[in-house]
Amino acid sequence: MEQEIYQFNDFAPKQLYKVLQLRSAVFVVEQTCYYQDMDDLDTLPETRHFMLMDGNELAGYSRILAPGASYSGYSSIGRILTSDKHRGQGLGHDVVSNSIQICKQLWPDYNIKIGAQSHLQEFYGAHGFKAIGEEYIEDGIPHIHMVRDGQG
Repeated sequence: MEQEIYQFNDFAPKQLYKVLQLRSAVFVVEQTCYYQDMDDLDTLPETRHFMLMDGNELAGYSRILAPGASYSGYSSIGRILTSDKHRGQGLGHDVVSNSIQICKQLWPDYNIKIGAQSHLQEFYGAHGFKAIGEEYIEDGIPHIHMVRDGQG
């Protein structure tokens, strides 16, 4: 697998299309979750888009946000996914691990906060995230906020 990191303005049209297509396939179609995926956070100059490529196929992805973009005082990782064809290979762990490293490199003084689907608490816990607060419903799916020490 090849790792690629982009800022929005660095995307070639076909690369951006692959990202948006896979995000829609996973979050809108698979999870039957109707929400506005494309938001202004994608285009912020500080935002990074992490991609795991299997040749020309997008196998895994995450969106990495600067402190304050999503949560005040925290950097954040979101839109974490792997394609259905590439699941069961541990790529989700690769996406999260690499995304954490990018946060630590870019914003070493900030902890990382995510809005995790509740059933994935153990998965994110394996990467040092701890649940905080109460469970909440977002787009019809139970979620929980989780925080990880940015330096650890």
